[in-house]
Amino acid sequence: MGINLTDQDKFTLRTAAYGAITLMAAAGATTGSPHRIATQGSLALASATGPVGYVLAENSKIPNLDGKSVAEIADQVLPALTTAMSLLKKQDPAEADNFRGTVLVALEAAVRPKKGEPGPVMLEMVRKITGALDAA
Repeated sequence: MGINLTDQDKFTLRTAAYGAITLMAAAGATTGSPHRIATQGSLALASATGPVGYVLAENSKIPNLDGKSVAEIADQVLPALTTAMSLLKKQDPAEADNFRGTVLVALEAAVRPKKGEPGPVMLEMVRKITGALDAA
Protein backbone atom coordinates (compact mmCIF):
# COMPACT_ATOMS: atom_id res chain seq x y z
CA MET A 1 0.00 0.00 0.00
CA GLY A 2 1.34 3.45 -0.87
CA ILE A 3 1.32 6.48 1.33
CA ASN A 4 0.24 9.93 0.18
CA LEU A 5 0.79 12.73 2.69
CA THR A 6 -0.28 16.32 2.18
CA ASP A 7 1.91 19.18 3.37
CA GLN A 8 -0.42 19.51 6.37
CA ASP A 9 -0.03 15.78 7.13
CA LYS A 10 3.75 16.11 7.01
CA PHE A 11 3.60 19.14 9.29
CA THR A 12 1.46 17.14 11.75
CA LEU A 13 3.96 14.26 11.75
CA ARG A 14 6.92 16.59 12.33
CA THR A 15 5.04 18.49 15.04
CA ALA A 16 4.15 15.22 16.75
CA ALA A 17 7.62 13.66 16.64
CA TYR A 18 9.76 16.70 17.36
CA GLY A 19 7.12 18.02 19.72
CA ALA A 20 7.38 14.84 21.78
CA ILE A 21 11.10 15.50 22.21
CA THR A 22 10.44 19.16 23.02
CA LEU A 23 7.91 18.06 25.61
CA MET A 24 10.43 15.66 27.15
CA ALA A 25 13.08 18.38 27.27
CA ALA A 26 10.66 20.80 28.91
CA ALA A 27 9.59 18.20 31.46
CA GLY A 28 13.21 17.27 32.11
CA ALA A 29 14.35 20.84 32.64
CA THR A 30 13.85 20.47 36.38
CA THR A 31 15.71 17.18 36.65
CA GLY A 32 18.53 17.25 34.15
CA SER A 33 19.84 18.75 30.98
CA PRO A 34 17.10 19.73 28.54
CA HIS A 35 19.78 20.27 25.89
CA ARG A 36 21.02 16.66 26.25
CA ILE A 37 17.45 15.37 26.18
CA ALA A 38 16.64 17.34 23.01
CA THR A 39 19.89 16.35 21.30
CA GLN A 40 19.59 12.64 22.01
CA GLY A 41 15.92 12.54 21.02
CA SER A 42 16.48 14.52 17.82
CA LEU A 43 19.38 12.29 16.80
CA ALA A 44 17.14 9.27 17.24
CA LEU A 45 14.41 10.86 15.08
CA ALA A 46 17.02 11.56 12.40
CA SER A 47 17.61 7.80 12.13
CA ALA A 48 14.03 7.13 11.02
CA THR A 49 13.54 5.17 7.81
CA GLY A 50 10.77 4.74 5.24
CA PRO A 51 8.28 7.45 4.38
CA VAL A 52 8.28 8.65 7.99
CA GLY A 53 12.05 9.04 7.83
CA TYR A 54 11.77 11.24 4.75
CA VAL A 55 9.12 13.41 6.39
CA LEU A 56 11.10 13.82 9.60
CA ALA A 57 14.25 14.65 7.62
CA GLU A 58 12.59 17.62 5.91
CA ASN A 59 14.16 20.79 7.17
CA SER A 60 11.31 23.05 8.15
CA LYS A 61 10.60 25.15 11.20
CA ILE A 62 7.88 23.88 13.50
CA PRO A 63 6.29 26.93 15.10
CA ASN A 64 4.67 27.08 18.52
CA LEU A 65 6.77 24.44 20.25
CA ASP A 66 8.16 27.02 22.62
CA GLY A 67 5.25 27.25 25.04
CA LYS A 68 5.59 29.04 28.34
CA SER A 69 4.88 25.82 30.23
CA VAL A 70 4.93 22.08 29.80
CA ALA A 71 1.13 22.20 29.77
CA GLU A 72 1.10 24.61 26.81
CA ILE A 73 3.46 22.39 24.83
CA ALA A 74 1.46 19.28 25.73
CA ASP A 75 -1.76 20.93 24.51
CA GLN A 76 -0.26 21.07 21.02
CA VAL A 77 1.87 17.92 20.94
CA LEU A 78 -0.36 15.23 22.47
CA PRO A 79 -3.25 15.78 20.01
CA ALA A 80 -0.73 15.93 17.13
CA LEU A 81 0.59 12.50 18.14
CA THR A 82 -2.91 11.02 18.07
CA THR A 83 -3.73 12.71 14.76
CA ALA A 84 -0.48 11.52 13.19
CA MET A 85 -1.19 7.94 14.18
CA SER A 86 -4.76 8.15 12.86
CA LEU A 87 -3.77 9.46 9.45
CA LEU A 88 -0.96 6.92 9.09
CA LYS A 89 -3.17 4.00 10.18
CA LYS A 90 -5.72 4.95 7.50
CA GLN A 91 -3.10 4.95 4.75
CA ASP A 92 -0.56 2.34 5.82
CA PRO A 93 -0.73 0.53 9.18
CA ALA A 94 2.90 -0.58 8.84
CA GLU A 95 3.98 3.03 8.48
CA ALA A 96 1.93 3.92 11.57
CA ASP A 97 3.90 1.24 13.44
CA ASN A 98 7.12 2.69 12.03
CA PHE A 99 6.17 6.17 13.28
CA ARG A 100 5.18 4.88 16.72
CA GLY A 101 8.39 2.89 17.03
CA THR A 102 10.49 5.84 15.90
CA VAL A 103 8.94 8.15 18.48
CA LEU A 104 9.33 5.56 21.25
CA VAL A 105 13.01 4.98 20.40
CA ALA A 106 13.55 8.75 20.44
CA LEU A 107 11.90 8.96 23.86
CA GLU A 108 14.05 6.14 25.16
CA ALA A 109 17.17 7.91 23.89
CA ALA A 110 16.00 11.20 25.39
CA VAL A 111 15.26 9.86 28.88
CA ARG A 112 18.34 7.69 29.24
CA PRO A 113 20.25 9.25 32.13
CA LYS A 114 24.01 9.29 32.37
CA LYS A 115 23.66 6.99 35.36
CA GLY A 116 20.79 5.47 37.30
CA GLU A 117 17.20 5.26 36.15
CA PRO A 118 14.97 7.92 34.59
CA GLY A 119 13.09 9.90 37.22
CA PRO A 120 9.35 9.81 37.82
CA VAL A 121 8.70 13.07 35.94
CA MET A 122 10.30 11.72 32.78
CA LEU A 123 8.59 8.34 33.08
CA GLU A 124 5.19 10.01 33.52
CA MET A 125 5.75 12.13 30.40
CA VAL A 126 6.68 9.01 28.43
CA ARG A 127 3.43 7.43 29.66
CA LYS A 128 1.40 10.44 28.47
CA ILE A 129 3.10 10.48 25.06
CA THR A 130 2.61 6.73 24.63
CA GLY A 131 -1.04 7.15 25.58
CA ALA A 132 -1.46 9.81 22.89
CA LEU A 133 0.17 7.53 20.30
CA ASP A 134 -2.13 4.68 21.28
CA ALA A 135 -5.32 6.77 21.41
CA ALA A 136 -5.75 6.63 17.63
